[in-house]
Amino acid sequence: MKNEDIWAELQLPLAPHAGERSPLQAAKVMMVDDEPLMTALIETHLEDAGYTNFVATSDPLQALEMLRREQPGVLLLDLMMPQLSGFDLLAAIRADRELRYTPVIVLTAATGAQAKLRALQLGATDFLAKPVDASELVLRVRNTLAFHQYTQRLINVDPVTELPNERMFERGMTVLLGQPARAGAQVSLFSLELPDCRLLRETLGIEAADEFARVVALRLQRLAEAEDPVSRRHTPADQAPRVARLAIDRFALLLEGVQDTEAGQAVAKRLVTALTAPMTLGVHELVPSVWAGIAFTPSDGRDAVALRRSADQASTHARQRGLSPVQFASAEINQRSLERLTLGSQLRGAALRGELRLHYQPKISLADGRIVGAEALLRWQHPQHGLLQPVRFISLAEEMGLITGIGQWVAEQACRDAAAWSRLSARPLPVAINVSKLQFLAGNLSAVLRQALFDAGLPPQLLVVELTESMLMDDVAAAISLMQELKVMGLALSIDDFGTGYSSLSYLKRFAVDELKIDRSFVIDLPDKSVDVAIARTIVELGHRLGMKVVAEGVETSQQRDCLQALGCDNYQGYLYSRPVAYDEFQRLLQSAN
Repeated sequence: MKNEDIWAELQLPLAPHAGERSPLQAAKVMMVDDEPLMTALIETHLEDAGYTNFVATSDPLQALEMLRREQPGVLLLDLMMPQLSGFDLLAAIRADRELRYTPVIVLTAATGAQAKLRALQLGATDFLAKPVDASELVLRVRNTLAFHQYTQRLINVDPVTELPNERMFERGMTVLLGQPARAGAQVSLFSLELPDCRLLRETLGIEAADEFARVVALRLQRLAEAEDPVSRRHTPADQAPRVARLAIDRFALLLEGVQDTEAGQAVAKRLVTALTAPMTLGVHELVPSVWAGIAFTPSDGRDAVALRRSADQASTHARQRGLSPVQFASAEINQRSLERLTLGSQLRGAALRGELRLHYQPKISLADGRIVGAEALLRWQHPQHGLLQPVRFISLAEEMGLITGIGQWVAEQACRDAAAWSRLSARPLPVAINVSKLQFLAGNLSAVLRQALFDAGLPPQLLVVELTESMLMDDVAAAISLMQELKVMGLALSIDDFGTGYSSLSYLKRFAVDELKIDRSFVIDLPDKSVDVAIARTIVELGHRLGMKVVAEGVETSQQRDCLQALGCDNYQGYLYSRPVAYDEFQRLLQSAN
C-alpha cells in the first residue's frame, strides 16, 4: 500500500494546515540516549513541529520498565551507550511479549553498513543519522507513527463495524480491571451471540451480513452511551472499550454502572429490545435474534479471561436451553461448561478406543407378539461416567462436527450385527438406524450406507433409515431426491416422531416412506385421553391409506398396547416388551421368542 493510501485510510492529511494539530502529534514519543544535550535538541525539534508528548531517559537500564509504563507510539534509540548498548536494548524489546511491536527509530553516528545491518536484523524500524536534521526527524517520526497507527488499526479493529476486536477488547478489560480505583468495584460483561450474522452470510451474502453487523454495532454503541455515560469519563473508551465485535456472530458490551442482577436484568431487557428491533436489509426485513450472557466481577471472574469465559458460557447456555434470551453466569454453568469441554475432548476418540456401543430395542408385532425388527440406539461406555445415554453427548457431537463419523460407525456396526443375527434366525430381521440432520445434509449418506451393507453382507431391504419430520422439511426438494436415491438402493425409510413436526400432507405423499412412527407423547396417555386416541387413530389411518406400516413408540403398559391394537396399529416398541439391550441380550430375546 502506498504512503498516500495509508494517510487516506487513517483520514489524516499529509501535512496539517497552519494552526491545526494533526492527530498523530498527540502520540507519545520516547527517547533513550545517554547524552542529555542530544535529548534536549530532539525534544526542541519535535515541539517546534507540534509533537509535545515527549518522554526520555538517559539510563538504558530503566528503559524497558519505562517503555512498559509509557507505551509510546515510537521509540528513538541511541545505539552507542554505556552499561547497555542500543543493540542489546533493541534485542530485549523484540524479545518482550508486550513491547515487541513498538516502532524503533535508531539514532546512530555510525555510517558503516555493518551497524545498520545488525540493527535491521534485531528489528529496527528506521534510521536517523547523527547529527540529526530537524526536517528529516519530523518526517520520519510522522511516517513511523502513521504506519504504526495503521497496523495497530488492522490488528485491533474490526474492519466492518469499526468496533474494537477481541484482542483490543480483552486488553482494555485487563486495563480496566487492573486499575486500583476499580479494586472491588463491580463490572458487568454482556456477551451477545447473534446467529443472523452467520446465517445472512450463507443466504444473502457477505454484503448483507456486513450491513447487519454495522446496524448491530450502532445500536450497541447508542445503548452503551445511554447506560453508562459516567464511567467512560473515568476510564476513556480508547483505554477500555465498552463495545466490541469478538467474532463474526458475537459482540460484547462492558458496563461499570450495573450493581446487581436485578439491574443487569433491566439492562439486558433494554439490550434485547434494541437489538431485536426490525431492520431492513435491501428488500428484506429481518427481526434479529440474540442470546445474551451476563457475567459480573468479582463473582464470575476477577480477570478479563475468566470474565469473558463466564459470559460466553452463559450466552451459549441461553441458546442451548432456548427458554430465555438472557442467562446469568453461575458456578453451575461454569462447571457444566468445563465438564462439557472435557467430555467433548474425550468423545473425539471414543470410537477408536472401542467405547461406543449399540443397544437394540425390539420392534413387536401387535398382531401376534413376535419380534419383527429392532432399532439401533447409540450408547457411550465412558471410562469414568459409565454408560451414557445419547442426550449426554449427541448435541456435543453435532457441535464438534463428529456426528457424521459417529453416524458412519453406527451404520457399519448395525449392519454387522443385523447380518450376524439374521444368519442365526430362521427369518430375516431388519434393523433401523437414526440419521442426524448433518448426516442427511452431508451429501455422502448413500455411499456410506452402500459400503456398510457391502462390508457386512447385509441385504439392503434389512436396513431401515429413520428420519425426522423437521429434517425433511428443511429442504423438501433435496429430501425427496435423497430418499428416492435410498429407495433405489433397496432400503426402507421411516419417519420418526411423527406428529411432532410440521410436515404437510401434500409433501408426505411425495416422500417415499415405508413406515410412520407415532411419537411417544401421543402414546403415554392412551387410552385415557380421547384427544390422544383420536390423534393415534388418525396417524394409523393416514399411514395405511398411504401404504405405510405404523409403529407406536414408548409403549409401557398393556392398556396402551391393547388400545393401539384396537386402532389397527401394526407394531410397537417400548419397555412393556423390553428396554434397549446390548447385542448379546438381544440375541437371547430372539432365541427365546423362537
